[in-house]
Amino acid sequence: MSDVAIYESASGQIAVTVEHDSVWLRQEQLAELFGRDRTVIGRHIRNVFAEGELERESNVQNLHIAGSDKPVAFYNLDVIISLGYRVKSREGTRFRQWANQVLKQHLTRGYTLNRERFEANARELEAALELVRKAARTPELGEAGGRGLVEIVSRYTQTFLWLQRYDEGLLTEPTGSPGGQLPDATQARWQLAELKSQLMVRGEASDLFARERGDGLAALLGNLEQSVFGEPAYPSLESKAAHLLYFVVKNHPFADGNKRSGAYLFV
Repeated sequence: MSDVAIYESASGQIAVTVEHDSVWLRQEQLAELFGRDRTVIGRHIRNVFAEGELERESNVQNLHIAGSDKPVAFYNLDVIISLGYRVKSREGTRFRQWANQVLKQHLTRGYTLNRERFEANARELEAALELVRKAARTPELGEAGGRGLVEIVSRYTQTFLWLQRYDEGLLTEPTGSPGGQLPDATQARWQLAELKSQLMVRGEASDLFARERGDGLAALLGNLEQSVFGEPAYPSLESKAAHLLYFVVKNHPFADGNKRSGAYLFV
């Protein structure tokens, strides 16, 4: 759902649409903002896309407005800033500063609403979970299967809350343990060899499991110990472990079993 903010330009007030984490103006509003003819603005808009400076698909949206039978093209802040440079207008700088402030307020308000909604949902979930716990203590639910179901629900409630926090953009990075040392390449290879042996005995892995592609594992572990401007790039043990898992899955240093190998090294 879009909002409207009022910008006070040199020529008067302009109703600016705020939506999708950006601000949007029609061509006639751009002409008013920069004090240029609509045909001039239209030519510059075409050049912005023709020259490859911006992509039309992600920077233009068609919206219905009152008094128009057809959808009208709206242009976002990136296009507006580009036009400001092209027409050499100081109004573009003023508008950018104003728009950034509006978007900051808009995002803050959205974050607050998301947090309030999440906390309300979390309270409802905890209340429902408490009912499940009470049900688990009743004689009618004496079978192992029923109690096992209750145990599963209880165990994964926190996981659900974490996933919802992530979806709502509310998940924050916890405080880690400064420093810490990951296993070196030799230790990691030995640990993976042990895992491979166990999996092959159970028929859950082939000889390709954890077989390295070149020196990918050693390079990956070395990168996790790098520093930036004299400070560790990954300052905590938890951060190193999380990125170890991520890079093993992403970079595929092994011929097979990258996900299982990464998870094993992470643990």
